[in-house]
Amino acid sequence: MTVNDPIAIFNHGNYYRDGRNGFPRDDTKALELWHRASELGYAVAYVNIGLAYDLGIGVEVDKKKAAHYYELAAIGGDEVARYNLALDEKTAGNIQRALKHLMIAVRGGDGPSLKEIQGLYTNGDATKDDYTKALKAYQEYLAEIKSVQRDTAAAADERYRYY
Repeated sequence: MTVNDPIAIFNHGNYYRDGRNGFPRDDTKALELWHRASELGYAVAYVNIGLAYDLGIGVEVDKKKAAHYYELAAIGGDEVARYNLALDEKTAGNIQRALKHLMIAVRGGDGPSLKEIQGLYTNGDATKDDYTKALKAYQEYLAEIKSVQRDTAAAADERYRYY
């Protein structure tokens, strides 16, 4: 593992979490590595820390700490964190705040956030305009990432489908 490579450190944390690639399952070690990766600027690591506190993996369940780490990840540009924050806001009855998080995530290409906005629209918690804006934002994202290489990969293997 490269000493200051946050992605390598993050991946090693995942190996400890899952007990993969010859690493023993060790949630405490995983959290330690994710903290280190996040301190080196890897926002995705904050999502894993948030999930650990959200689900009580290696730590006591602490929804406040989970939200804190999701916020740090969201500030760092992570769409999954935005989605998680939106679900928390929705559960708390803060639909407009949830929609704001979901729209940011959709602009970053998060499909589950688009589906969540669709559900809010279906239930009457979001307007047709909200849903239309989300669809347009997602379509713009797909247009930005479209490439011949992606289309070729998607045609060859369904796992590489990006639309």
